[in-house]
Amino acid sequence: ALAWSSVAAGLSMGFSLLGEAVLRARLPDAPWRPLVAKLGYSLGFLFVILGRQQLFTENTLVAMLPLLARPSVRAFGRVAALWVVVLAGNVVGAAAFAGSLSVDRLFSPELHDAFTALGRRALEPGFLGVLGRGVYGGWLIALMVWLLPAARSARFLVVVAVTWLVGAAELSHVIAGSVEVVYLVFTRQIGVGAYVAGFLVPAFVGNSIGGVALVAALNHAQVVAGAARRA
Repeated sequence: ALAWSSVAAGLSMGFSLLGEAVLRARLPDAPWRPLVAKLGYSLGFLFVILGRQQLFTENTLVAMLPLLARPSVRAFGRVAALWVVVLAGNVVGAAAFAGSLSVDRLFSPELHDAFTALGRRALEPGFLGVLGRGVYGGWLIALMVWLLPAARSARFLVVVAVTWLVGAAELSHVIAGSVEVVYLVFTRQIGVGAYVAGFLVPAFVGNSIGGVALVAALNHAQVVAGAARRA
């Protein structure tokens, strides 16, 4: 069930690329176009989060809290297994969606140009740039997950606001960005190695640092410290 939900999440994240590409292709080439087009980037996250599918960057927070509360080898093993299944399923789903976008004549030439431009933009910062942007991206997504239980009826707005910022700031997200970059692989503009070494690995490391170190660990320490004071 976890694996299927992860694949579904990877597929759903493809709509972030499609939504942004549609807006990019239809809007005039003006300085404000990227800010409006990034509203399309939020679509995949909305589908995943409101549909309760398993996304890797969500699990950097939720899965880590029990481990931080009661560290053990067994708990670490369960978290590692969860991460492997979810990340693999997400990447498979993202790759399948990217492959479908590359089919000839399925979309207009304008959309294919937008897919290519977004994919190249995701790779542009290089290894260290993608890693650094991934830290901030993982930080924001984990913060969003932390905020959602308190958001209640404002969940939609919280998801859109946070993910729009991730997109508008061009921060790296290992799954949303994988759809963009794997499209370049399917259209033979780059090789698989360039995707893995140039995006997948640094985005994974950056998102993990941002989600685990800057959100899960710090917020867990805050809760523990508050409980200790009350006791």
